[in-house]
Amino acid sequence: MGHTITEKILLAHAPGVKDISPGDFIRAKVDLCMGNDITSPIAIKEFRALGKKKVFNQNRVILVPDHFLPAKDAKSANQAQLLKDFAGEYGITNYFELGEMGVEHALVPERGIILPGDLMIGADSHTCTHGALGAFATGVGSTDLAYAMAFGECWFKVPETIKLVFKGKPKKWVGGKDLILHAISDLGVSGALYKTLEITGPAIEGLPMDDRFTICNMAIEAGAKNGIIEADKTTEKYIKAALRKYKQPRKSYNLYKSDPDARYSDIREYNVSKMEPVVAAPHLPSKGRPVSEYKGVKVDQVVIGSCTNGRISDLKTAAAVLKRRKVHPNVRLVVIPATQSIYKEAMDEGYMEAFIKAGATFCTPSCGPCLGGHMGILAEGEVAVATTNRNFVGRMGHPKSYIYLANPAVAAASAVKGQISHPSEL
Repeated sequence: MGHTITEKILLAHAPGVKDISPGDFIRAKVDLCMGNDITSPIAIKEFRALGKKKVFNQNRVILVPDHFLPAKDAKSANQAQLLKDFAGEYGITNYFELGEMGVEHALVPERGIILPGDLMIGADSHTCTHGALGAFATGVGSTDLAYAMAFGECWFKVPETIKLVFKGKPKKWVGGKDLILHAISDLGVSGALYKTLEITGPAIEGLPMDDRFTICNMAIEAGAKNGIIEADKTTEKYIKAALRKYKQPRKSYNLYKSDPDARYSDIREYNVSKMEPVVAAPHLPSKGRPVSEYKGVKVDQVVIGSCTNGRISDLKTAAAVLKRRKVHPNVRLVVIPATQSIYKEAMDEGYMEAFIKAGATFCTPSCGPCLGGHMGILAEGEVAVATTNRNFVGRMGHPKSYIYLANPAVAAASAVKGQISHPSEL
């Protein structure tokens, strides 16, 4: 019996293991482990309790204080300080300070730190984003992160795999966000619990990397252990450009593809040709329906950004919708590029100017309001359209606020109209 991409990567990182099947428990070597300013302080405390004098590899531990920087209060400042002190004490090379950082799941691929075929864990559920590069990447708890920082390994249960096949050619204004919201609505928020979502098909092959990151980012919203897309020429072009730009020492990587006789617990096919932009209603990402079904839903705030849709193509799309238009007087539009590099590119390409002229607030890279952190918290009764990944109760502020998830074009159009809108309505 053949193996899936995920099974091949896990097997390659499990010394002494000759074969694996879904349900097996293995101990695997990790190539990278990552934490942020919420999860790392706990991991650092547990790491110190182990009595280790050094991390397993100074170049393979990643610390990104992206959730609450610039610090919103004394507590968040102390959290960030813990990361900075630990990185200095243990010589962590991949520590990113305010001014050069970004949202971890955009920053790490952008800099060529993770490569195809890698096994990566991160103390953040959206670590699955990195599966877009043909790597196995999954979220873990802070204690698992502590152990991995010390010993360079972690335990895993080999997941079953659900294969999602996307066929057809997306219409204008339909992108990766719509494809994954549609799939989550079909699967449900626990339909892929502790399983791999292997995303494939002609529609995926035609997508740029930014859209692929968006899709894998939201695999967790269906309960998945990881999302993964087979690395191809588009992937390699992205990786090689990142390695050149940031002069990363690691150059070699492995390209895996699933065997023709690989085992799948389920195979689902979707035709994207007739799909329109999808909007997920409160309070679950699985409540996705076509945007045309939300006419008349008024909006108080729009957020464009996050590890899901804060990349340069997302900002380009939103800026094009907003060009020579104004944000509705009853709407706050908050735009947060995912990394400092994206911030500069948005400035150089004129996207920042388009946002500001339209009446938006253009912020420094941060997770910001996505997790109810800062820079856009909702009041009681307020309604937001966001390009983020979750719309749970109280996710972005008050428990009685409401979040609709959408792609950047729909978000921008909604900011102009003051209600949920298709870009073609402008």
